[in-house]
Amino acid sequence: MPLDVPVLPTPSGLTLRPWRLTDLPLVREASADPYIPLISTVPVPYTEAEGEAFVRRQWQRASSGAGYPFVIETPDARPVGTIGLWLKDLSQGRASLGYWLTPPARGHGAAASALTTVTTWALHTLRIPRLELHVEPWNTPSLRTAEHAGFHREGLLRGWQQVGAERRDMYVYGLLRADVTPQADPH
Repeated sequence: MPLDVPVLPTPSGLTLRPWRLTDLPLVREASADPYIPLISTVPVPYTEAEGEAFVRRQWQRASSGAGYPFVIETPDARPVGTIGLWLKDLSQGRASLGYWLTPPARGHGAAASALTTVTTWALHTLRIPRLELHVEPWNTPSLRTAEHAGFHREGLLRGWQQVGAERRDMYVYGLLRADVTPQADPH
């Protein structure tokens, strides 16, 4: 079933919105990062055709019902990253999230704001019972982001995911709808 990716404002002034072809500079910047292409489908090396294919894959994920891919945009309309809510395991009552920011956007709370907003929307509007994140143990900023958004570290999954040329351990973080107090959701 096709999904309509909404526009979600965050309390910090960021906007989460669907991908556009005008986001190719974001894809190009992400492709130059040493880590983002390892954990995503961002193309390396970047070409305009590969960048367009990446954006079209985000549209396909929404149109196929696989999930909600959002661009994280600053108040001055500059795209700085992405966050996705992935529904592969929705029939099991859970969904997963993933996010990345370009290097200049890191360390300013954008990931935490985006994660908190999507989490609130997923739990209260979409009524998903459980959300999960997988984060490499060395990635302290992402671990802090997950914890800031209310996620609980549940364990270490050894050799869980292929990252680049090797299998890597991941911490699994979870958040249950029952863990959070229902709030008025303006969406």
